[in-house]
Amino acid sequence: MKNLILYLMVFCVSSVFASTKVVFVAFDGWAAHDFDKCDMPNVKAMYKNGSRTLEKRSVLPSSSAVNWASMFMGAGPELHGYTEWGSKKPELPSRVVSKYGNFPSIFGVLRDARPDIKIAYFYEWETMGCLAETKAATISENVPFNNESRNITKKVCDYIKNEKPDLIVAIFDNPDVVGHKTGWYSPEYFAMVKKLDDRFGEIVQAVKDSGEFDNTVFVITSDHGGYADNNKGKHGGKTMLEMQTPLIICGKGIKKNFDITDSVMQFDVAPTLARILGVKTFPQVWIGRPIGQSFAK
Repeated sequence: MKNLILYLMVFCVSSVFASTKVVFVAFDGWAAHDFDKCDMPNVKAMYKNGSRTLEKRSVLPSSSAVNWASMFMGAGPELHGYTEWGSKKPELPSRVVSKYGNFPSIFGVLRDARPDIKIAYFYEWETMGCLAETKAATISENVPFNNESRNITKKVCDYIKNEKPDLIVAIFDNPDVVGHKTGWYSPEYFAMVKKLDDRFGEIVQAVKDSGEFDNTVFVITSDHGGYADNNKGKHGGKTMLEMQTPLIICGKGIKKNFDITDSVMQFDVAPTLARILGVKTFPQVWIGRPIGQSFAK
């Protein structure tokens, strides 16, 4: 009888973890240094109720492609080989290439560990299709960019409600676009992050409509920050304005109202996503570590 009870307890715990879903939303160029000034009630509700840091550091250079690659691939440019702002293929030979044709990323790690997992990947900047193992995703789609980001939001919301994926990744191309035009402290930048928060609110509502809100972990972050220079924005250098980005993890199994004090790097995101989704074995070439401090258990 005791063995039966123990078996049932283990089965229940395993089933709970197996049902966890992840919604990963990232805003290109969303800086940490002006987070307090941002009017983002939906994002800040996750910030308040989850685990968070405003000190996640980018790899160098603090540019887009190299950091998205590092975020998905669990390692830095020295290993995955993507080294520049717009890298579509490695400038350095990748230390390892998976059967999916890229350096091992979160998509391939999840697919190999859980063959039936449903992974959706939507992005506005076309280069994003080169920075992860898209062949391991269930669906991977470059959604036409518009300044309101309504196209990608609709795709993401519809997919969540109709397909209930285990992992859905949505990468928005703003506020980077606006930041480059007017700077990271400009009224236009703050207006854009408010719009992005509205889009994020729509995604949260879609999760609620799908009936999976209580089983979901939301992860919200960015690739790099930026700064104003002669009324325009720049990034790619070695200032903390460019290198620090928010990271918010909120939902099932995550500590509430908790400040992450451990060091967090861009390449720690992939193993953290893997651990949330029940995968504990990572490629040897990954140097990232799960942000265990954020887990409730």
